[in-house]
Amino acid sequence: MAISSTINKLSVTIANMDSHYYQSHELTLAQHPSETDLRFMMRLIAFMANASERLSFTKGMDSDEEPDLWQKTLTDEIELWIDLGQPDEKRIRKACGRAQQVIIYTYQERKAKVWWEQQQAKLQRFNNLKVFHINAQGVEAMIARSMKLQCNIQDGEIYLSDENSSLVITLDRL
Repeated sequence: MAISSTINKLSVTIANMDSHYYQSHELTLAQHPSETDLRFMMRLIAFMANASERLSFTKGMDSDEEPDLWQKTLTDEIELWIDLGQPDEKRIRKACGRAQQVIIYTYQERKAKVWWEQQQAKLQRFNNLKVFHINAQGVEAMIARSMKLQCNIQDGEIYLSDENSSLVITLDRL
């Protein structure tokens, strides 16, 4: 018998002073059985950092053809492709060829450092690529089947809180 995904219901209020985006989102997200709580929360942070009316979650881990998040135009062209972790150069090249802008978010510091040292020179040629490292120590403690989150973004820092805790999350550009 296969293990099924965990369904999480989220209410997220985003106030992004940097991009002047102020909106509440009611989300229902599946957490793949092999997806850790940390990675799930990183997907959510990537969403909050780039939130717009057209940004959406994809099949993610269930598909090699889609990123974790994307934003498409009304004519179905990919404006923004967002991947998490340490994708290989072939995937990045494909993403940069298909999307107007590509953002990669790394989140496990040791692995990300090694990956970046190996990839940095190869990735310099992609003008539509940005790579960030998410510093969000302890964020996985916020995960619950039903979450109410408040996200404030100012001067590149993300202030994330729920009923019990609050965190300051930074995005370091690599």
